[in-house]
Amino acid sequence: MNCYMKMAVSRLPMKLFSGGLLLALVAAGCVTRSQANAQAQAAYLAGQKAAFASIAQGQGVVIVGPVQYPNVPWVEGLTLSQAIATANYTGRRNPKAITIIRQGEEISVNPRNLLSGHVVPLQPGDTITIRE
Repeated sequence: MNCYMKMAVSRLPMKLFSGGLLLALVAAGCVTRSQANAQAQAAYLAGQKAAFASIAQGQGVVIVGPVQYPNVPWVEGLTLSQAIATANYTGRRNPKAITIIRQGEEISVNPRNLLSGHVVPLQPGDTITIRE
């Protein structure tokens, strides 16, 4: 029940409500629109802070190439396609070569396989190089 409904209900005659219901309405509290917006913004900023912290600790994935956001936060089950989409690929055409560097080892991925739906799982700390 929002604040406006509580105010309307509180104007009704007291004999319509038992003491418990009225007490529950008062105890529920009221959140204004600006308070709700502030809470939403605080939650968003907390999520951003956690994402940047995971990147700073080397738990993210780095993408080198034509992308808008080269640092992608790590989440369980992250795939190469998801990472490229999250990084916002800005190339003018499909990539010609994609390489994953994992613990010093190079893994080549055929971009055509990605476009046909092949799933390539990533690990925290992977570096992806995209060449057009």
